[in-house]
Amino acid sequence: MMLVDSCGWIEFFASGNKSEEYAKYLLDYENIVTPSIVIYEVYKKVLRERGEEAAMMVAAQMNNTQVVELTAGLSLLAAGLSLKYDLPMADAIVYATAKTSNCQVVTSDKHFSSLEDVIII
Repeated sequence: MMLVDSCGWIEFFASGNKSEEYAKYLLDYENIVTPSIVIYEVYKKVLRERGEEAAMMVAAQMNNTQVVELTAGLSLLAAGLSLKYDLPMADAIVYATAKTSNCQVVTSDKHFSSLEDVIII
């Protein structure tokens, strides 16, 4: 199981210079965990830059993964991880989701660079 962070999905959908590396982790949607906050971040970015139709198509693809909603318990874990590792809110939610789902985070976000179970692209 893998959790691809927002920057990875955005890079993949935008065909950025790291998109091929991210594509390796985005081949099997059944084995991808996606926090609902990642859908929010990616949808917002695509909506702003490419419009509603493209954003809806991206969201539909992401919804084919194992989407994890933000619960009270996940929120509490994320708050603790945020304080422990000095993570911004969204990153803490992503990391907490990975921890509770027993999967690795795949990202290019520097906030994750010193954390365990993280693959930096």
